[in-house]
Amino acid sequence: MLACTQNRAGPMSDDRSVTDLVTRARNGDNGAWDDLVERYAPLVWSICRGHRLSAADADDVSQNVWLRLVSQLDRIRVPAALGGWLATTTRRECVRVLRAGRGPHSAGYVPDAGDIPDEEARMVEQELLEAERHAALSEAFARLPPCCQQLIGMLIEDPPPSYAQISASLGIPVGSIGPRRGRCLDKLRGDPVIAALIDAEAAAAGVPSG
Repeated sequence: MLACTQNRAGPMSDDRSVTDLVTRARNGDNGAWDDLVERYAPLVWSICRGHRLSAADADDVSQNVWLRLVSQLDRIRVPAALGGWLATTTRRECVRVLRAGRGPHSAGYVPDAGDIPDEEARMVEQELLEAERHAALSEAFARLPPCCQQLIGMLIEDPPPSYAQISASLGIPVGSIGPRRGRCLDKLRGDPVIAALIDAEAAAAGVPSG
């Protein structure tokens, strides 16, 4: 019989610290902002190195990324998504530099947030939303009981195994797979991070929650 116990190990304390830093940074706490930069700067630089940018171009990409974060900080509804958004934005900036040939360093100009074209701003906002969804789903999945992680993990494989294969692998009756799947998805939807994201998106769309 497959045991189904709550997985208490996970990034909850880390999530709380990020939430605290983001909240304080929004409220003008420079120390919190510095902590965010220190925390995620290695991620930004590692992506720049992965794209083989020069030190000067990597420095300008980094400045642009943090500049964009300043303009988007109030829109981050799920702080756990911050790392994903920074990674997406950094990769996009690196590609832009590579396509430009000389990169932003040669121009000697770091654009102000207000100079970002409307279409580009919409793209950044969409990237933020996608990063939020991905991060929220990943964090919520990590908090599921191990049995739910195993079951959902098998069901989303491409191609998915048959119910008979799942039954043999997990040691559960074929007839219980569907109901367990439903209960696991209910747990996933009920995770506080997922619920907060759903409520925020509903509020943004003008849809009453509840």
